[in-house]
Amino acid sequence: MQTPLLSVNNLNFGFYDRPLYTDLNFTLEPGSMTSLIGANGVGKTTLVRLLMKQLKPQSGRITYRDTPPVSIGYVPQFRNLEDEYPLSIRSFVGLNHPHHWPWLTAADKKALQSVLDETHLLERQNQRLGAASGGEKQKAYLAQALLDQPNFLILDESTASLDVNTKIELMDLVKELNQKNGLTVLFVTHDLNLAKQYTDQYLLLTKDGYEMKPVAEMDVTNMPEELQPVVEYQEED
Repeated sequence: MQTPLLSVNNLNFGFYDRPLYTDLNFTLEPGSMTSLIGANGVGKTTLVRLLMKQLKPQSGRITYRDTPPVSIGYVPQFRNLEDEYPLSIRSFVGLNHPHHWPWLTAADKKALQSVLDETHLLERQNQRLGAASGGEKQKAYLAQALLDQPNFLILDESTASLDVNTKIELMDLVKELNQKNGLTVLFVTHDLNLAKQYTDQYLLLTKDGYEMKPVAEMDVTNMPEELQPVVEYQEED
């Protein structure tokens, strides 16, 4: 049996008189894809900060696998850079290197070339990022997160504000990386359609507790109203 990539045991956390989690327990297996869902205010962002060690549990434990060690890549919510943003896609992705331009080592340049290839950005690498499409910009953020070859990727509402086709294109790419590299993925989202299509299991946070189940057992009718799936396309008669 594989050692879980991470285990959360009896986690308790809250702010002042507002508890968020009481005895939260779950594990993420290596190579799994999990959606983290819930209404606004239930603590999804706080849980991400706890997993990234930006916050400490008030009680309970978050345990990461020792061998091989866990390294985290983080992709934020889509941010549309200004049209005048001057860096090329390649230069922007390269900002995540410990050695910055023009001091990249040969190994740095090789890693950069590899991640641009993996994220299907090689043909567009010299384009100015400000003039790139929304999908290309978000792929550039993904490429930045993958530059250090993490084995755990957190997508923090990364498909929000993208159009439907671009969401699917991005998640197709993430699924490809998950299957090719065994990348463990935590996908924070309000989009139940994407959660059901791309993840193996879901962790639903509510004000009263939580549930973690395979997505095949997701009961959409009992989800919070703001998580109800939206009909993206409607065929005409």
